[in-house]
Amino acid sequence: MRIDKKVFLLILILISACAPKADSPAPAPTDSLAPTSTAEPTSAPQPTPTLEATATPAPLLERPQYALDVTLDYDAHALRVDETIYYPNHSGSPLNELVLAIVPNLWEGGFSLTAISVGGEAAANYALDGQRLDLALPAALPAGGVVEIKIQYALTLPFAEQEDPNVARPRIYGYTSRQINLVNWYPFVVPYVNGEWLLHDAWYYGENLVYDAADYEVNLRFADSANAPVVAASGIAEAQPDGATRYAIESARAFALSASREFQSASLQVGDATLTSYYFGLYQEAGQAALQTTAQALQIFSAKFGAYPHKSLAIVMGDFNDGMEYSAFYYLSKDFYNLYDGTPANYLTFVAAHETAHQWWFEQVGNDQALQPWLDEALSTYSERLYYENVSPDLVSWWQTYRMDFYNPSGFADIPIYEGQGFRPYTNAVYFQGARFLDALRQRIGDEAFFAFLQDYLNQKRGQIATADDFFRLLRTHTNTDYSDLVAQYYRGAYP
Repeated sequence: MRIDKKVFLLILILISACAPKADSPAPAPTDSLAPTSTAEPTSAPQPTPTLEATATPAPLLERPQYALDVTLDYDAHALRVDETIYYPNHSGSPLNELVLAIVPNLWEGGFSLTAISVGGEAAANYALDGQRLDLALPAALPAGGVVEIKIQYALTLPFAEQEDPNVARPRIYGYTSRQINLVNWYPFVVPYVNGEWLLHDAWYYGENLVYDAADYEVNLRFADSANAPVVAASGIAEAQPDGATRYAIESARAFALSASREFQSASLQVGDATLTSYYFGLYQEAGQAALQTTAQALQIFSAKFGAYPHKSLAIVMGDFNDGMEYSAFYYLSKDFYNLYDGTPANYLTFVAAHETAHQWWFEQVGNDQALQPWLDEALSTYSERLYYENVSPDLVSWWQTYRMDFYNPSGFADIPIYEGQGFRPYTNAVYFQGARFLDALRQRIGDEAFFAFLQDYLNQKRGQIATADDFFRLLRTHTNTDYSDLVAQYYRGAYP
């Protein structure tokens, strides 16, 4: 979705001119940037000024919108960014402040703020501490209102092949000898849920960030356009007359980008989505296998859960030991490519299926990845089994033994990342015990009820941040079978 800033601001000006006074009867409030008029001086205490709601019954913005103009100096590992955020207040109550995550500020000298403004005026009251930016609004943002935030900044990327003692865990973000990876690289407004801004501390393993669904437009230029790298990104690339490349994606959790002068690529079409595998030289066979696995998984999961929502999906060989999901984009570790043996009985295949499943369980249905990580990780792990059931049913028992039983997993699935007591105990509990619960549940209630529940869960929570209570509340509507013993076996929480 192209974000036309001039038209957007003109609409805001026009509708605010006819907005009702705060004490006048009016239809349900919707979006506006227009502030109320300043009250006459008086000795009596005055109410906090607010940005007036409009009389339009439909909201102007369904989701936050992010527009980023980026100039990337590939060789200097540095970026200059002009970012505009349109943030709609869907909380149901006025907001006096916003909290933004700025992850690059976790690296000393990694983030340099040039300017920040709110509603066209320079921000007068904000504080940046670590990854958290507290931004006081000049006037309360009413429910249904929209505020514009502009941020200008520069990024100096860290060397990702060297651990940083100032950061809790090694990160994908940064550069290696042959790749730049931009993940969680731009300031974004964190979700506001039940009166709390959801921004958790980073940890040694697991993911700590929580994302609202948003619309993105990224216009990318290179300082050395004659020697530009190959780029993998969330969204379809569209060349612009001014030499920039525009990427756009709607209802996305996180926009990611990877660039390398050594990337090779292969693509295929699945429905109306273009899948592209990006890999380094000498890995063509594994790169093609990752592409084929993703295409198969995309078709299976679309049939089992619901339609894939985007027009593209990038599969990116990461020059690091990790796999990670983003919107219409995921990484596979270079180790998986090194270990690929030409068969589907390997890490590259089942992790590719896992990361593809995150395009449903993370991307479409979000969750608090720090406090309730099982909601996306257990579902994505169990989706690996569904992949093998449909593509290589003779390998299901191999997958069960090699992927999970080998580690003799134990523990409760619903622990937060901070209570995992190490990477292996954490994944054993959250990923594997969670997947074991899903398999036992499926056997108990039957395939018809199980998959009807997953489809309903997707439909009702798409674009939202789901909780464990949501999961079990919807599950209960799809079966009368008692599964309380399974919940008690695999979960420590009390759920509906």
